[in-house]
Amino acid sequence: MIPRPDRSRVRRESGKRPKERRGHPCVTMPSGLAISRDYYCMNILQEFRRPTRWYSKLLAALLALMFFTFLAAGIVAGYMIYRIEAPVGAASAIDLTNFPGHPENVTYALPSGSQRSGWFFPGLKSAPTVLLCPGYQTARGDALPLAAAIQDHGYNVLLFDIEGDSSRRQYSALGFLEAGELRAAMAAVARRNDVDRTRFGLWGTDLGAYAALSVAENDARVRALVVESVYDHPPDMAAILVDRQGVAQLPLLANFARRGFYWLHYSDRTIPRLSTNMSRLAGISKLFLATTEEPRLADSTQTLYRLAPEPKQMEMLDHGQYARLLDEEKRTYENRLVSFFLVSLPLENPDSK
Repeated sequence: MIPRPDRSRVRRESGKRPKERRGHPCVTMPSGLAISRDYYCMNILQEFRRPTRWYSKLLAALLALMFFTFLAAGIVAGYMIYRIEAPVGAASAIDLTNFPGHPENVTYALPSGSQRSGWFFPGLKSAPTVLLCPGYQTARGDALPLAAAIQDHGYNVLLFDIEGDSSRRQYSALGFLEAGELRAAMAAVARRNDVDRTRFGLWGTDLGAYAALSVAENDARVRALVVESVYDHPPDMAAILVDRQGVAQLPLLANFARRGFYWLHYSDRTIPRLSTNMSRLAGISKLFLATTEEPRLADSTQTLYRLAPEPKQMEMLDHGQYARLLDEEKRTYENRLVSFFLVSLPLENPDSK
């Protein structure tokens, strides 16, 4: 039998007491050495790697399930953001040679350096110009009847795709970049000698409405503004488009997609909401249009209307989105816009009298 060491003698010789470890008593071997805490950590890691107890197996299964759930949600959310930012849109291939109104093809440079083209419908000489900004996933060709109706009353009209590039593949930042595209289009028109360079009218729906309102807040040349189903900030529209894809009942997936859009445009986070600068619209004639078909956009439109200074008007429509209206509804819509511009944006410049 191996004799046990005399602990009192060990303490007397060393002058120290064995250290105690928090959480568990110090375990000593016959040699008087303590087992390090790494021993217990290794046991825990070994249990995770090769579970032997039922609760270890259950915990490992739950962790694996959570990992693959978050991974799948991230992949699906990424695809949803791709679908939102790269919507499928038909190119507007129309022969302008024999088109009524004799439109001209106008080319101008975007802030990114790429080229964009629009259709310019000439009106009376030195008349103001109305720029038409189609909505999300809407081609400029869908608004041709509206452009012709406004041109018939003497206005110059510029119609262009507010999203896309030279390859005709549409991309959208839901407003972060489109406001700059609208400013570039206005600059191209202002370089002409046959228009009133100091007065513009803007019309837009959802995405186009956001861009139009954003430009109007910072450009004194805008004298008349018509916006339909406008939203306050691009992430608001992203949330609406995410819910349109049928994931409203899946909070995790919807939240991943909304956060994905935020991080994708993290560099644009300093762009203020439209509601922040609504006071700058004082003196600009404004017509807000909303439809019950889009409750959330109707709420945001009415909120911005209440914040906007005078002069302003608000109307509720039974049906929205000009491209989806029936022929009779389109005529009514066109007449309402033309009557608004005739009053708010006279063909003759009042300042020249």
